[in-house]
Amino acid sequence: MKKQVEDKKAALLQAALNLFTEKGFHGTSTAQISKEAGVATGTLFNYFPTKEDLINGLYFDVKGKLSRSMSKDVDSQSTFKDKFRKMWYNLIEWGLNNQEDFRFVDQFCSSPYITDYTREVVMEEYVFYHDLVMEGITNGEFGDYPEGMIISMFYQSSRTIVDFILYSKPQDKNKAIEDGFEIIWKGLAKS
Repeated sequence: MKKQVEDKKAALLQAALNLFTEKGFHGTSTAQISKEAGVATGTLFNYFPTKEDLINGLYFDVKGKLSRSMSKDVDSQSTFKDKFRKMWYNLIEWGLNNQEDFRFVDQFCSSPYITDYTREVVMEEYVFYHDLVMEGITNGEFGDYPEGMIISMFYQSSRTIVDFILYSKPQDKNKAIEDGFEIIWKGLAKS
């Protein structure tokens, strides 16, 4: 029974992801989500009492996957720059391999439908990211920039590189990722 419940919830989240990224929040009805998920509309409301609850659940799910991908093997790197580079590569690869999820985060990261509570809980998943940035600030790896600016520059630059790779189709994807990293590193590192 638990597997069936998880399958229905996963189907609803996937359908919501597909439709929200294609049609937006207002352009997507709960009936469309239920139909795409292959469940009755009432079933959706058993898992998510409102459409706002659904988008918050989806945001939490997608951002959790992103967090786990970003942190993978970061601690196994020996230098701060290598840790930062590994996180960069992880983020870019996740964006390339999970384009719909990446687009969803892009579209809804500033959405008024994502509650403060959801944002706070999601940020707990990113403690490693903030800790790494603070380590760089404390140890003088970065120039004299605020933590929030470093985090924003890193993430927004990753979006640019993902788009560049997807739409420009460079011959050497890894070179594009490394070049993107060097640009961001040179901009943030202490001179």
